[in-house]
Formats: sequence, structure tokens, C-alpha cells
Amino acid sequence: MRGKEKIFLLVAIVAAVALSMISGAFNRYYLGIAVDVGINIILAVSLNLINGHTGQFSLGHAGFMAVGGYTAAKLTLVFGAALPPVAQPFLFAGALLAGGLVAALAGLFVGVPSLRLRGDYLAIVTLGFGEIIRVIFQTSEFFGAATGLTGISKLTTFGWAWALAAVTVYVVACLVNSTYGRGFIAVHDDEIAASAMGINTMRYKVTAFVVGAFFAGIAGGLYAHHKLVLKPDGFDFIKSIEIVVMVILGGMGRTAGVICAAVILTILPELLRGVAEYRMIIYSLLIIGLMLTRPQGLFTFGKKGAQS
Repeated sequence: MRGKEKIFLLVAIVAAVALSMISGAFNRYYLGIAVDVGINIILAVSLNLINGHTGQFSLGHAGFMAVGGYTAAKLTLVFGAALPPVAQPFLFAGALLAGGLVAALAGLFVGVPSLRLRGDYLAIVTLGFGEIIRVIFQTSEFFGAATGLTGISKLTTFGWAWALAAVTVYVVACLVNSTYGRGFIAVHDDEIAASAMGINTMRYKVTAFVVGAFFAGIAGGLYAHHKLVLKPDGFDFIKSIEIVVMVILGGMGRTAGVICAAVILTILPELLRGVAEYRMIIYSLLIIGLMLTRPQGLFTFGKKGAQS
């Protein structure tokens, strides 16, 4: 963990908290978009650890997000009414942590048996996991079934979203640039050669999967307390594809590029609201055009890793 990365984390958290304190003066619509951007940065950077740095292909990130979101929301719904307002931030922090840990446990449960597979086979397994999670929440009365969870408190702020986005970038950067993190790069470049050199490729793949799932769970908790309603349909296959597109568009394994792509792909649909009836068509055509013209990623400047 180098000094530059520690300074980045400190400055980012201070800036996020400072802006959050004066966020009441901002337009609520734009503030909501800014929070969405922060949440999507967490999702994209955490998936980039799996798909970009480790070379796997997961399509189940929305499932981990759902696990974290429902866990955090249920905890605040159950315990929130019994606590005074001054204790709500501490409850929220605990709920986010619990959501991340449960999502990480789900990542371990899925990762250990499925990460022996590669490429398309792994994608199909993780896609199936995401759909299983969605159906479980859709049929569980404890989690509101198809109606979902309602009455969730508005606890996510600009400060929470962007401070945790900074923490996600920091943790992934330190992990990838550490001695341990070189194992991720080795697995990405040539898994067979890495295994022949004595590297336990399974351990590195599972570690990336669990860490990525943990931060996806935290993003889900932030999302739940930002949107105030959780429905299973919000975590379907399309949601996973949206996150994958951010990673591919930004450049696989390039943290700075993925962050830029997350910002652009969150804001772009809002900019197209003026042509609401054609908004998603134009959005899809732009994505297709970018993928055809820049298949290596739109933001492939610099080297791979946190310093890109």
C-alpha cells in the first residue's frame, strides 16, 4: 500500500463527506444521478477485478448486488424503528458490511465449484446463479416476494456512495499492485503456465470472486437505501450485462478507464431523456458503435492496473 494511494483515499473521502454536507443546496435530480454514478463505479471496479484483472467472465454480479441489497435493507427495516436517529448511520454502516459479507459468502459458495470452468462455461454458470438468486427473492415472502421490499429508509447520501467508491478503488488498486496481486495477472495472462509454475490458480480466482462479490453487495446496500424500493426485477440478467458493458467499454483491467465508462454509461441515458421514446434505441446503438470501433475499450490509455 503505497503513500500515493493512501493520499488518494484520504482526499477522496474528505471531498465526498464535504460535498455531502452541502448537498442540500444541489438539485435533487442531479444529486441522485451523482449517487447512481458512485454506486456504478463500485460495481464496475469490483467486476473489473474478476473479469479484467483475473481474466474470468462472470455474468452474476447483479445477483451479488441483490444479496447485499436485500440483506442490508432487511436489517435496517427490522432494527431501524427501534433506534434513535443518531444511531441510524451506525446501523447503516453495519447493514452495508453485513450485506457485503453475505454477498462474499455467496461468491465463495458459487466460486469454489464453478471457477474450475473457464470462458463461456463460467459465464453460463454465473448467469444461472444470478437468475436463481432473483427467483429466490421473487418467491420469498420474507423478502416481499414479487412486490419487493418497501419503506426502506433514505440513508444513502453522496458522501456514502462516493466515499465507498473511493474505498473500492483503493482496495482493488492495493490488491492488484501487491505481490499477492501479481497472481491475478499471472492467471489472466496464461492460467496453464501459471499453474505449471506452481501458482494455485484456483485460490487467486476464488479470492478475486469473493472480493468482487463483497463490494457488489455493498453497492446493493447503497442502491437499496437510495431507491427506497427493492424488486427482484431490478437485478435481472440485463443489470449484469450493464455492468459488464462498463468494464468492456472502459478497457478490461484498466481501473481508470472502467471508472470513466461507469460515469458515462450512467449519465448517458439521462442525457437522452429529451427523446424518451427513442432513448434506449439510441443508447443501444451508441454502445454497439463503440464496441465495433473500439473493441479493446474506449479508455485504454496507460498500463493495466490501478495506475492506468
